[in-house]
Amino acid sequence: MSISASDPQHGWRAPGTELVASPHVARVLARVGEALDELGSLPLGALSDPDVTRVLEAATSAVGRVTAQACRVSAEADRRRLGDEIGARHTHQWWARRTRLTRGEAARLVRLGKRLEEDLHLPVGEALAAGSLRVDQAQVIVAAVDAIPDEVETPDGQVRHIDADIRAQARDHLLKIAAEHDAKVLRRVGKRILDVVAPEVGEALEQQLLEKETQNAAATAFLKLHDDGHGKTWGRFALPTHQGAALRLALHAIANPARHDHDELKDAKTEEWRPTPQRLGQAFGEFIERYPADQLPQSAGVNATVVVTLDLKALHTGLGVATLGNGDRISASTARRLACEAGIIPLVLGGKSMPLDVGRSKRFHTKYQRIALTVRDKGCTAEGCDMPPDACHAHHDLEWTADHGPTNVDTGRLLCPHHHRRAHDKRYETRTGPDNKVSFHRRT
Repeated sequence: MSISASDPQHGWRAPGTELVASPHVARVLARVGEALDELGSLPLGALSDPDVTRVLEAATSAVGRVTAQACRVSAEADRRRLGDEIGARHTHQWWARRTRLTRGEAARLVRLGKRLEEDLHLPVGEALAAGSLRVDQAQVIVAAVDAIPDEVETPDGQVRHIDADIRAQARDHLLKIAAEHDAKVLRRVGKRILDVVAPEVGEALEQQLLEKETQNAAATAFLKLHDDGHGKTWGRFALPTHQGAALRLALHAIANPARHDHDELKDAKTEEWRPTPQRLGQAFGEFIERYPADQLPQSAGVNATVVVTLDLKALHTGLGVATLGNGDRISASTARRLACEAGIIPLVLGGKSMPLDVGRSKRFHTKYQRIALTVRDKGCTAEGCDMPPDACHAHHDLEWTADHGPTNVDTGRLLCPHHHRRAHDKRYETRTGPDNKVSFHRRT
């Protein structure tokens, strides 16, 4: 059997190459194809429930068995450096290009194939090839056994060597429970496998691993937020496990069906129950809106407070738009609702508001003056500076001490620490433009 480079059924082939299979390999591959064709021709609608169950279980087992052979053959291809034929840096790149696997998946399977050839992991490969193990289970078992260190320091300061027999016991135990548990459970058991096969050192190892995990989780925690410009903010984050558990419990408590009317739990359009991720997302929003801002640390003299600016008419009617402190716009109806929430301050234009001009009674701008400056300036007012409001100082255009300037909004502005120092540096002249931006020029 030959496969040409232009054969559309088999995809791209290296220019000038032709695959020629021996008669025996051709017969084996033909029988595999015939068996799959026969399986695919089964009239599923005419099968009994037990037959559907048996076919599904057999197909699931076959996936593992076929993948085991793909891993085995990929390891052989790697030994032969077949990727050199097209100048590929790695075998998995060559394999992925020929078969349209992703490079990541091809790389994982090549690595697994090479590991399954090692004496320690041979039983795992045999179980996978026999159909009694799933691919993800095999990957978890190999990773768990490989993660066992060569030695562990016990609480009494003794160093215990981990020999090959303990690793084999760990492998066999995981293979045994794999008959009843999926890869997720195996991964959890695998992290504590020494508790089973070497309990005298298992607890010490777990403690060491947990300490490393905790330190790494704290050091690599992150949060990324992105506003898509269409009313949604998307994000990704990573937290230490205990903080993630606390967040999950808090959101599940808010999303608890007992707290909601029956209709709130259903999608208004489909009348179906809202999926859990959607209800948790709504709970997250409620968590943010209702968190008491007075319990948060202050930034630039003001708690982490969202300021919503709208005119008096919009406040009364709920029609129109409102503006957040960072310049984003929301509907007036949303602003009216937010005005009732903790950590939200409405700044109503044309209506009653907190006094913003305190003259000479105080040197430092008050909380509400800071809020007004934030809404007006939206950050440092120096030309070309993009520092946000919470990183800025409230500056007196007329110095409070030297010029007896008042502490109010009209003669105040936001400046970042760098430009605030420039404003008080006698070597520079400060000029204010029609857009309320200031520029600095060195005096000559």
